[in-house]
Amino acid sequence: MQEHTVKAFDEDITKLRGLIAEMGGLAEVALHQAMEALVKGDDDLSELVVKGDKKIDALESEIDKLAVRIIALRAPMADDLREVIAALKIAGVVERIGDYSKNIAKASREIGQRKHFEPLTLLPAMADVAGDMVHEVLTAYAARDPILAREVIKTDEKVDAFYDSIFRNVVTHMVENPATISSAAQLLFVARNIERIGDHATNVAEMVHFAATGNYPADEED
Repeated sequence: MQEHTVKAFDEDITKLRGLIAEMGGLAEVALHQAMEALVKGDDDLSELVVKGDKKIDALESEIDKLAVRIIALRAPMADDLREVIAALKIAGVVERIGDYSKNIAKASREIGQRKHFEPLTLLPAMADVAGDMVHEVLTAYAARDPILAREVIKTDEKVDAFYDSIFRNVVTHMVENPATISSAAQLLFVARNIERIGDHATNVAEMVHFAATGNYPADEED
């Protein structure tokens, strides 16, 4: 009976991990597609990102239900409980990453004069760094790798530096080209959403670290 219970628990955890991986993969794709829609002015691709966010939301709901069921039926303890709670929190954070990508996709429709809009060229590099953070933190989650999780946290400084640089550049562009203020404001909105994706990847990294070690990175620095 105990062996059966352990096997059932392991199957539930494996399913939980698989759902997190699927959800994270969709969030990665959403960010990539949203940036492509932004750069190319592809409204069809933008709409695809917006509609695809519903799948991310549905996976979060499925993860929530499974995590609650595991806690209720399996009564996990110690390491196992930390993992379930971390998965529950990670799902919520990844859902927000999907929302930010959806925001970027929507903003892409409001930006004109792409061929002559210099600030637009700065955002893809920032998004690449944030996207790499999302990918690496999902790898850290799958591998239960606290060291990689800490590296993801450090990378957030690069995203913040990008945001500061882009903010200054876009504001300068606004002053020099008043006719583009509306589009420039949308770019600032996009940059802010990318910056928030970096922050949320950092949050996931902290949860991965907690699930693997029982401590948050900040606790180990004290």
